[in-house]
Amino acid sequence: MSRMVLDELQHPIVLAPLAGGSSTPELAAAVTEAGGLGFLASGYLTPEALEERIAEVRRLSDGPFGVNLFVPGDPGAETPGLDDYLRRVAPEANRYGTELGDARYDDDGFLEKLALVTERTPAVASFTFGCPEPDQIRKLQEAGVEAWITVTNVREAQFAAKAGADALVLQGAEAGGHRASFTDADDEPLSTLVLLRLVSRRVRLPLIATGGLTDGPSVAAALTAGATAAQLGTAFLRADEAGTEPAYRDALASPTPTALTRAFSGRRARGIVNRFLADHSAEAPAAYPHVHYATAPLRSAARNRGDADGFNLWAGQAHELAPSGPAAEIVKSISDGARQALEAAANRAR
Repeated sequence: MSRMVLDELQHPIVLAPLAGGSSTPELAAAVTEAGGLGFLASGYLTPEALEERIAEVRRLSDGPFGVNLFVPGDPGAETPGLDDYLRRVAPEANRYGTELGDARYDDDGFLEKLALVTERTPAVASFTFGCPEPDQIRKLQEAGVEAWITVTNVREAQFAAKAGADALVLQGAEAGGHRASFTDADDEPLSTLVLLRLVSRRVRLPLIATGGLTDGPSVAAALTAGATAAQLGTAFLRADEAGTEPAYRDALASPTPTALTRAFSGRRARGIVNRFLADHSAEAPAAYPHVHYATAPLRSAARNRGDADGFNLWAGQAHELAPSGPAAEIVKSISDGARQALEAAANRAR
């Protein structure tokens, strides 16, 4: 196998894309400059905005970085329970002095963004919510862009490998944000370590572990279990360069538990439990991105008020371990901590 971007990293740390506000060019560039692999989220951006962010990362850094894209779902999929749910959450919009948005399907500009990434050639294009067609993967590779597919079980991993993926991002149950599964099912998600061990027996590709990895020892565990690198999102939400709101940052530092919910977006995602999540998760339908667009105005209004009970606080289960400070220091601290944990484990095994 030819050398990959992972072979060139000083630290086995990959920034998770962090779609929805926390992702910034400054954060991606800082992680890359520190010797990890920075990432940009394209989710919910226009192609024009994504192009500007790619250009800004390149202005800030000469190093490699990646761009994440959302694979669109079926535009004709049924959305049972959506109308009832919208009626239920309409008073939430009133609470924040706004109205619900248009509950609609949208493909997030997938083909336009895919064409842009193929043209602008970041080192990596990663994919969430599905796997691109083999010819789309092949065109990326011909342009010099690695294709990483995010998977949540063995079946998805084998499908992505057969489609031609260069590497797999294995998302465990502990991960914050949306479940990256190809379908929004209610199955019991596998933990990061279990997923690593099962997939590594069946797929011969570089594996990037993600989910609950917020400090050095957890990264060391993933590397020991077969990962080539660790993708960290929650660990960077409190970084100086992240676009995370103050109320969100405060919630991350608390011991409040997380839960899976469809309340904010219509697709299962892990976030810190707040009032909105607790009040509306039970009735929330599987209707993505319809619920996402419907609740967007009220979530935006809650953010503007600094009301952490009214918007999504995506976070992994170990969020209270998330450090603060410059991203470069976070990369070095976690990488050093992983190395020390590996050395300590080796000494104990003698």
